[in-house]
Amino acid sequence: MSNVKDTDADAPLAVAPAPTGAGTPSAVATPSAGHRPAAKSALRIVEFDGRSGRAVLAGPTAGTPSKDKPGKDGHAHKEGRPDKGGHGDSGDKGGSGGQDHDGSKDSTGERPSAVAVGDVFASAPAPGAPHGTLAKVTEVVGTTPRGTEVKTAPATLGALLGGSTANGRVPVDPATVKVEPLAPKVAVSWAKTGSLHFGPEGAQLPLGSLRVDVNAALPTLKTRAGSVDASASGFVQLAPQVEFSYDGKGNTTGTPGTASVSLAGDWSSQWELKGQAAASTSDGAPLRVPFAKLHADPVIQVGVVPVVVNLDLTCYLQVDADGKVSVDVKQDVKGDFRVGGSYSRAKGWTPIARADLRGTPVTATATAAGRVKATLGAEASVGLYGSVGITGTLAPYLRAEVDGTATGASNGTGALVGKWAAYGGVDLSGALRAHLDIFGTPVFERSIPLGPLNHEWRLAGGEGAVRTPAKRP
Repeated sequence: MSNVKDTDADAPLAVAPAPTGAGTPSAVATPSAGHRPAAKSALRIVEFDGRSGRAVLAGPTAGTPSKDKPGKDGHAHKEGRPDKGGHGDSGDKGGSGGQDHDGSKDSTGERPSAVAVGDVFASAPAPGAPHGTLAKVTEVVGTTPRGTEVKTAPATLGALLGGSTANGRVPVDPATVKVEPLAPKVAVSWAKTGSLHFGPEGAQLPLGSLRVDVNAALPTLKTRAGSVDASASGFVQLAPQVEFSYDGKGNTTGTPGTASVSLAGDWSSQWELKGQAAASTSDGAPLRVPFAKLHADPVIQVGVVPVVVNLDLTCYLQVDADGKVSVDVKQDVKGDFRVGGSYSRAKGWTPIARADLRGTPVTATATAAGRVKATLGAEASVGLYGSVGITGTLAPYLRAEVDGTATGASNGTGALVGKWAAYGGVDLSGALRAHLDIFGTPVFERSIPLGPLNHEWRLAGGEGAVRTPAKRP
């Protein structure tokens, strides 16, 4: 392992969105380089089988069929050319240990092998690897008309990032988020930097946001007096961002000193529950109605290394009610959130769970005695290269409780003996998974829970004997 100090490794690596229109980015590292970060490579995946680890890599020197044969050391050798091995093919002039597109020699004066045993490569989504891949070459099988065939095994980011440091936050382009509606009355709108889109109701959206609107009828309640209806409607608006940090200073084993990954961003929602709801499943659990699935595979560039983050969110409505109280409750919720995991050598992995959300009442009325709770939330999973590492549920809710015989409203009118109240709140829960060992950290034996956390605020309410003001003639 090299003991030569690499001054470039002292500077933090930039964390930024992957450049658009550049094809499939990839990187190759030489483990013997020690603390040095990966060099950029022109190699790309043309075929990948995640179950067997077989891959076909193509590049300026990797796609020539015929005379390339694997040697005893596992390297693909070109007849008549010396092979130093152990270096990735670089598509940039001045790249570490690489060859330019014109076939020029590297700094050693030798032509390096395109692919070598021990090379570690990271790739954005590619054929056979829809969520990206991070792997090391265990065997060079030979060449095909499409490129160099290799066998691979899972790798870690520590092998690529080495002793470098990186820290940054990258916004997710809402235009890249795939939305699958799960209910009939779901509308999707989005905005990105440089353009404006408008929601179904004509509201202007802030840049970089995705909005999902829903209008759902809840199961009809049968009473002695007949049938009563209830409905829930509203929207969720997200401006998601990926936060990534890594500190490999002093790293000689591939394990960083600290690392973290999380999903964060701004949250805005407004929803209303109207009517007399009695919503529960046969076993008494609250009724949950998923109404949209969102998926994105943003690629963040950490130095030259493409880190693929897999995001999945399921937006849902959930109602827990006893069927006795009739409400018309509506609230706005705004704020920001962060869900993820953080690693340090001293403490291992610890959860990151924060939701700084606040609600304001728009409407709050309640009649009769009973309880109801309505949630408009999102279940999220965050992974790297197709392995889920973090799960979390961000669940803003509103609830109302009425004791005795009462009616009440947030404008101060009502008639009651007893008390009534309406509340807003947010629940946050989830877990860290063992797949976060992709950073090169020790594996923990079980999932680590994120919480749960709860924060609640009062929207409206009343107590005592209150009468509705008489109507003026």
